[in-house]
Amino acid sequence: MLRSEEHLSGCRGAALMIDDYPKAKAPLADRGYDADRFSVALEQRGITPCPPSKTNRKGLIPHDLILYRRHHKVADMFGELKDWRRIHTRYDRGAHTFFSAIGIAATVIFWLLQ
Repeated sequence: MLRSEEHLSGCRGAALMIDDYPKAKAPLADRGYDADRFSVALEQRGITPCPPSKTNRKGLIPHDLILYRRHHKVADMFGELKDWRRIHTRYDRGAHTFFSAIGIAATVIFWLLQ
């Protein structure tokens, strides 16, 4: 796992971890992940980029609309995690403890939604 500064964009953080990605056909991502370098890196690994074009892009890139509609599940999970005060305010100084708290919160959230 990678713990980055808050000002680092999600696309740049994802690019740092691209070698550790699990096998997948396409990532569930929003418009913030629309970058040429990131798309090329995904295609080199056999992953089809699915995020739609940013509004400021000059040439629109076609995307899978049905697949893109599923990205809200990822965003909803992050929203649920942010309800946990310890995670939202990043009380834990060490990365190991912080990611352990995320694991516990995700387990409880999954258990409650069943």
